[in-house]
Amino acid sequence: MGEPNISSGIISTIIAAIALVGLGIVALEIVRRRQPAERDDRLVQAVDDMRTRMDSLGRDLSEALSRAERESRRNRFLNDLGSSIEFDELLDRVLDAALEVPGFDAAMVVLDEAVGQSSTASRGMTPEEAAHPPSSGAGGVLPPGPITVSYRYGTGDAADTSLIRGGLFLALVGREGNQLGSLALFWRTPGYEPGPERISAIEQITETCIPAIENARRYREARQLAETDALTGFFNQRYFHEMLRRESLRAQRYDRRLALLILDLDDFKSVNDRIGHLAGDAVLAGVAEQLRNEIRSVDIGCRVGGDEFAVVMPESTADDATQLFERMHKSVAAMPMPGGQQVRVSAGIAELRHGETAAGLFERADAALRHSKDEGKDRVTSASE
Repeated sequence: MGEPNISSGIISTIIAAIALVGLGIVALEIVRRRQPAERDDRLVQAVDDMRTRMDSLGRDLSEALSRAERESRRNRFLNDLGSSIEFDELLDRVLDAALEVPGFDAAMVVLDEAVGQSSTASRGMTPEEAAHPPSSGAGGVLPPGPITVSYRYGTGDAADTSLIRGGLFLALVGREGNQLGSLALFWRTPGYEPGPERISAIEQITETCIPAIENARRYREARQLAETDALTGFFNQRYFHEMLRRESLRAQRYDRRLALLILDLDDFKSVNDRIGHLAGDAVLAGVAEQLRNEIRSVDIGCRVGGDEFAVVMPESTADDATQLFERMHKSVAAMPMPGGQQVRVSAGIAELRHGETAAGLFERADAALRHSKDEGKDRVTSASE
């Protein structure tokens, strides 16, 4: 249950009442002008009373319309939850629906992933609050039912409305009884306490979003299987081109930097011929692990060919990509290899130009890689050189 539902019939009644009161005021004004002077005081009082009633009805109507609009938006968000299968989009919609409930200033949803890992999204919180959110005090696993927590500060902070004063925490429990994560809402108004109707509205949101979260998880897992290279654990070629196109469009739209690094193992065919394809696959998986250890969390590593890899680097320059290659080169060169030999890599780098497409960026980085091969291998070339 959320805020009381304001039907169109109730709103129409309030409008009609205001109209009748307005007509009454007009009628009283006409009568007042026709009455003797000694009755003016009583008529003036009557007119003032009716004006007060009309003002009160107007406020009631305004509040009723606001509640109806909030409930309509919340219902729309709840209906949209079922159609959300992209994880980020789903988390945004959960937060949108939660903050449509009056009285709350911030919200956070946390979804448990692998052991020690989680996906988090927040709204209305400062970076510091999001990095170190207020605790429920219940530890890692929330008990069933809502938990309301109040936070106390020093006496000098009593009137500071920028501070989080309390929180409402609810566990997101899957249909099989496993905890998927939690939803928390916070308020900054000193002395505020959410009432039963608002807590019930938040509980409705959690119940609605749970099937959507489970569906989004299954979709993400299936998509990861389809987009991940089984041998190296990197994204595959199909995902690479899709991601490069998307990141290029985003960088152009918001005038951001984007760099692309393409690297290739030198003479890897001779490695396969010398130690066999099975052992060669093990070497390739080991190289991929070394590369992954050097890639930042914001970078997107992909396997785009047999022994060819690419790294899409948002918010990065060609110099950033060169530094990444140097770290990768050093890490791969230190790998132990059968026969005591070393794995060597060549690379090409390009930085997105204004108005350039993803295809153009890829072609320039690939041409730079070919130049590295032609110049003796085991080196990096920037497309700007």
